[in-house]
Amino acid sequence: MKRTIENIINSSITAKKKLIDSELENIEKAVQVVEDCILKGGKLLLFGNGGSAADSQHIAAEFVGRFKMERKAVPALALTTNTSTITALSNDYGYDISFKRQLEAFGVRGDVAIAISTSGNAKNVLEAVKEAKEKGIKTIALTGHGGGALLKLCDVSIVVASDDTARIQEAHILIGHIIAEITESDIFRKNNGRR
Repeated sequence: MKRTIENIINSSITAKKKLIDSELENIEKAVQVVEDCILKGGKLLLFGNGGSAADSQHIAAEFVGRFKMERKAVPALALTTNTSTITALSNDYGYDISFKRQLEAFGVRGDVAIAISTSGNAKNVLEAVKEAKEKGIKTIALTGHGGGALLKLCDVSIVVASDDTARIQEAHILIGHIIAEITESDIFRKNNGRR
């Protein structure tokens, strides 16, 4: 069992090390997009399915609450949390528009949509990104498995170089934490917690 545990941990480390080799520039671009959005009064809209839905909520909470410092709240909304909305949209229109319709309702130019999909091919995530682009909303993808359709659809795509969904999701939370930490420091540390 110890060998299995060690192999799983090493697999996670390998996926994260590959981010250093290939994704530093894209992570930096994502931070810049998020910082620009916040400084101009925009909000973050996050969405994904399953574990990526939980990741959306986790990352949104880091911005609305705090990451490492006391500061003003940053508007971030996980489109995965309102079960009445999601089930009504899925029932009335079909699951593929469950995030698209919410972006239509809440998204405005100047916001940032953060699409999370380990495969990069989740239909409802792709539909939401298309809606975001039509509205002039910047898009960031957190994905894996080579990026899927999200790779070329989003303004910034961060691809975890793995085919293991669990390792991809672990790296997505790391990326979310990096974005939150740098953004918080850049925007708020200089201004004693104020924008």
